[in-house]
Amino acid sequence: MLRSDGGVYMKKISLSDVEKKPVTMEGARGAFKQVPISKNDGSPIFSLRVFTLEAGGNTPYHQHPYEHLNYIIAGEGVVVDERGNESVVKEGDFVLVLPDEKHQYRNTAKDESLIFICGVPKEHE
Repeated sequence: MLRSDGGVYMKKISLSDVEKKPVTMEGARGAFKQVPISKNDGSPIFSLRVFTLEAGGNTPYHQHPYEHLNYIIAGEGVVVDERGNESVVKEGDFVLVLPDEKHQYRNTAKDESLIFICGVPKEHE
């Protein structure tokens, strides 16, 4: 939001007020994305997205030329690296996915969602 002097106001928003959209990339299953802070809000460097993976859901196994900064808000699952290795992730964990590193998140739970924040450079939102 722009101020009259061209500056940007601080933004505060509850995640419950952010539209949740299905992830439509090929290979995604039971995955939803919310974007509470982005370049559209005047963010100078990063966009923050929140992904929710339903029980048994996953992101696509993919790569791209920019880093991800991830924080697990709730649930438990695995992150798969480019060698196919799986590492358990749970609430409170941080994950750095480097540029061009193939990766995938999977929710291994039978009855709860895996929810994580994903920070990326704003140009790639």
